[in-house]
Amino acid sequence: MSTDRYTSPLSERYASKEMQYIFSPEMKFKTWRQLWIALAKTERELGLDITEEQIAQLEAHKDDINFETAKEREKLVRHDVMSHVYAYGVQCPKAKGIIHLGATSCYVGDNTDIIIMDKALKLVRAKLVNVIDELAKFADTYKDLPTLAFTHFQPAQPTTVGKRATLWLQEFLMDLEDLTYVLGHVLSTMKLLGSKGTTGTQASFLELFDGDQEKVDRLDPLIAQKMGFDSCYAVSGQTYSRKVDTRVANVLAGIAASAYKMSNDIRLLQHLKEVEEPFEKNQIGSSAMAYKRNPMRSERIGSLA
Repeated sequence: MSTDRYTSPLSERYASKEMQYIFSPEMKFKTWRQLWIALAKTERELGLDITEEQIAQLEAHKDDINFETAKEREKLVRHDVMSHVYAYGVQCPKAKGIIHLGATSCYVGDNTDIIIMDKALKLVRAKLVNVIDELAKFADTYKDLPTLAFTHFQPAQPTTVGKRATLWLQEFLMDLEDLTYVLGHVLSTMKLLGSKGTTGTQASFLELFDGDQEKVDRLDPLIAQKMGFDSCYAVSGQTYSRKVDTRVANVLAGIAASAYKMSNDIRLLQHLKEVEEPFEKNQIGSSAMAYKRNPMRSERIGSLA
C-alpha cells in the first residue's frame, strides 16, 4: 500500500473485498475489453471487414491488461480511452485497427458503469439478505427476554429484546422490497447505452455500414445480448440517462437510513448497558482509557450513512 498519497477510508476500512473488486481498475478495464470484443464481433456479423483472426487475438488478451503501457500513453495523449485502445493494440497488432471502431468514449465508459452498478447492487442484495437472516435469528432467540423500552429516550413500558430487534428487521425488509424492485424492475429494464456515437445519432455507424439503417438497428441488440443484457436504451445523447443513477442512489440511501437507525439504537443502549457490541480480546477502546468499550462498529455504520 502506498503511504505517500491519499487513500480513501471507503475502500481501506469500510468496503468488502468483493465490492472493492467490482469497483477496481482491473474490473473496469477488463469490462472495456469485453465491450470492444462484443463490438468487433457484432460488426463482423453485420458484414464489416473484420476477421476471425483479429477477434481471436482480442480474446487472447482480454484479461492480461498492460496497465503501464496505457499509463505511459496517457501522459502523451491525455485521453484515458484512447490510451487503452493503444495499449490493447500493442498486444493485438493484427486487430489494432478495428478496436473501438465507430465508437465514442462513452461506449466503454457508460456501458461499464451500468454493468458495475448491476453487479454491485446484486452484491448489496446478498449482504442485505444475510443481515435480515441474522437479525431474524437474534429476534427469535431473545423474543421472551424482557427489557425496558423508551420513548423520547425516557423510560416507558416493558418490551422484549426480540421485539426491539424486529423494529430494525422490519426496516431492512422494506429496503429489500425496494431493492428487489430496483433489481427486478429498474435493472431488468436497465439497459446498456449501446453504441450511440458522439451525440446519440449513430452517425458514425451509418457511415461504416454505408447508410444501411437495418444493420445499424441490429447493432445495439446484438451487443447487449453478448454482454448479458436484454436491450439498450432506444434513445440517448452521448451518455445514458443519469436518472438511472438517482434510482440506484435512492435505494442505497434507504438501506443506509435503516442501518443508521439500528446502529444509533445500539449506541444508546450500550450506554445504558442493555446491549453491547462484541469486544475482542486485544481490542483497545480508547487511547487514553483502554477499558472503554466504544461502539466502533455502530459508529462506522453511522458515518457511512
